[in-house]
Amino acid sequence: MSAPISFETDAGVPRRELVPLVAPPVVLEGRTVRLAPLGLEHAQALASLCEDSLFAYFSVVLRTQEDVERFITRALEAARKGTERPFVILERETGQPVGTTSYLDIQRDFRTLEIGWTWLGRRVWRTRVNTESKYLLLRHAFETLDVMRVQLKTDRRNARSRAAIERMGGKLEGILRNHMLVRGGVVRDSAYYGIVDTEWPEVKARLEGFLQQGA
Repeated sequence: MSAPISFETDAGVPRRELVPLVAPPVVLEGRTVRLAPLGLEHAQALASLCEDSLFAYFSVVLRTQEDVERFITRALEAARKGTERPFVILERETGQPVGTTSYLDIQRDFRTLEIGWTWLGRRVWRTRVNTESKYLLLRHAFETLDVMRVQLKTDRRNARSRAAIERMGGKLEGILRNHMLVRGGVVRDSAYYGIVDTEWPEVKARLEGFLQQGA
């Protein structure tokens, strides 16, 4: 796919060619993980990973296979509308699902998207799985889809998630107060982070450094 051409006005304000953003199904290959299109066939394996503590800051809690099937069905409907692209995270060594992640809020006209709905089975916490998954998603977004901005958000109180986003180079853009009702009525403030196209080379180098260290 040819990338939209960037150019500047006389005033030096960046502009882009208005080419609509489309995020088709794709498989993203890493050394440790493979990100593949999420489907209902993954529900049983993903349900076996679920425990309440994984979803302490998630907007919903997945406990049963039926919960996971509803989660996947909603994601697939959003994919059909072109607003999301969900992935199952597969461990390359075993071929087994270890979690999910997605492109969300795909803005066709504005060439931006969000990375979210990411959760991982506890066995792969503090491994390279999350770092490599984010690296693959960001590289595909900036280098293949040619987005101009990637957004990430998390519960304001989720110190672990916020530290991970800041560690890879995400910039805090603000706090949306009383942003959501989650997990049956909990009021959530959301911390919003962003990475823009001009920042990607630095973020890419940072993530590749972490991966070389095995982090």
